[in-house]
Amino acid sequence: MKKQINEIMAEALKVLREGGVILYPTDTIWGIGCDATNPQAVEKVYKIKRRSDSKALVLLADSLDTVGRFVKEIPDAAIQLVEVNDRPMTIIYPGAMAGKAPAEGETASPDRYHLAWNTVAEDGSVGIRIPMMEFCRNLVFKLGRPIVSTSANISGEPSPETYQDIPQEIIDAVDYVVEPWVEKDATGMASQIIKVGLRGEIAIIRQ
Repeated sequence: MKKQINEIMAEALKVLREGGVILYPTDTIWGIGCDATNPQAVEKVYKIKRRSDSKALVLLADSLDTVGRFVKEIPDAAIQLVEVNDRPMTIIYPGAMAGKAPAEGETASPDRYHLAWNTVAEDGSVGIRIPMMEFCRNLVFKLGRPIVSTSANISGEPSPETYQDIPQEIIDAVDYVVEPWVEKDATGMASQIIKVGLRGEIAIIRQ
C-alpha cells in the first residue's frame, strides 16, 4: 500500500533524529543522508559508500537562513547566485561552523549547533545546496538542521539517477528507504558546484 507523504516524512525524521541513515530522492539524484550535525551518523554514511572521510560531503539546507547558522559568513555573491538560480546548484561556502575532530580513542558527540567535523573539507569549507524539491526542503526544515546528501552508490561506481539504479547493497545498508514514488519530483541531473570566496571570488567546479 502506498504511504502518504506525511507518513514518509515522519518515519524519515524519526530515523534521522535517532542517528540513522536514510536513502532518499533529492532534486538531483538519489542520495544517502543523515543528520549533518551527528559525526557518528556521518561515519555510517562513509562506511556504506566505502569512501574515505577525508573527502567532504554535500549537505542540504532549506533556506539561506539555515545556511547562515552553519557558516561564519555568507558571501554576497552566494546570495545573488541563490536568488537567480533556476537549476540544482551546490555552493561551497568558506568558514563552516563545525565541531572539532575527536582525539584518538574518543568519540565526538552530536552538536545541533555545529556541523559534524567529518562533513567539512580540509580547508574548512562546506558544500551546501538548497534543493529545488519540496520534500527535501521540508525534511530539513522539520529536522531543524542540514542533512547529508551524497550519491547512493559505492564510491567510484556510477551515480543512480532512479531508484532502479541503486545497488541492493546500498538499500540493505541504510536504516530507512523513502518510497520510490517520491522521486517523481527529482530532475535526475547532477547539480552545478560553485565555490564562493568572502571577497566575491567565484570558481565553477562543475558546470
